[in-house]
Amino acid sequence: MSEPGSLIRSLSGRPAARNYHSFVINEIGLAIAAGDMPIGSILPNDAEMMARFGVSRTVLREALKTLEAKGLVEARAKVGTRVIPQSRWNLYDRQVLTWIWEAGPDPAFLASITHIRHVLEVEAAGLAAKHRTPEHMRVLAYWFNQRAQMTQQPEPFALAEFELHRVICEASGSAMLRAATGVVEFGVVASIAARLGPELTAPAAGLAEPLTETYAALLRKIVEADTEAARALMATILQTA
Repeated sequence: MSEPGSLIRSLSGRPAARNYHSFVINEIGLAIAAGDMPIGSILPNDAEMMARFGVSRTVLREALKTLEAKGLVEARAKVGTRVIPQSRWNLYDRQVLTWIWEAGPDPAFLASITHIRHVLEVEAAGLAAKHRTPEHMRVLAYWFNQRAQMTQQPEPFALAEFELHRVICEASGSAMLRAATGVVEFGVVASIAARLGPELTAPAAGLAEPLTETYAALLRKIVEADTEAARALMATILQTA
């Protein structure tokens, strides 16, 4: 299970800490996402996999069960464990999204992320204007200021921008929108990564502009409970990012 922020760490090249179980899951998951273990192929037998990863049968079996639960593989008696099509993967799972990101998403996948973010987050902004609490607004103000201050530091900046969007989903009051923050994080990382230099450096002008005033206006409209204006401003942010 990946925690919020695991995708954002890719902007600094910092890997997540892993135990044997998560190591095997990540190695196989990434190999599937990258096509090294192609769709429709049968994974090597247990003995080969145990030798390859240096783990026990118990660790391997638990890792494969996790991958099956995420929709990447299915085990069949007398056949083995088969890699299944991406259409059956759990694409809202943050760990699956991390593997896709590390493997290098294709343009069609990036376009689908942009589309679903618009569908989800425009609605979240409108609902947040109805259901936000003073605590939501306090946290949003904090991350808005962090976003401005961290404009030259890609990873902290991405965290601040992601948290703005995550808290808006939280403030919507919708359990389904709160559950979609892996998609939100993926979109934030993809947007920011596209603007970084070859050594993952921020542009000279920083990362905050040209959206600082738009975010400020969005927060004002959420405070004012102006649902339509909040929706329109979120749509502008997503189109510009």
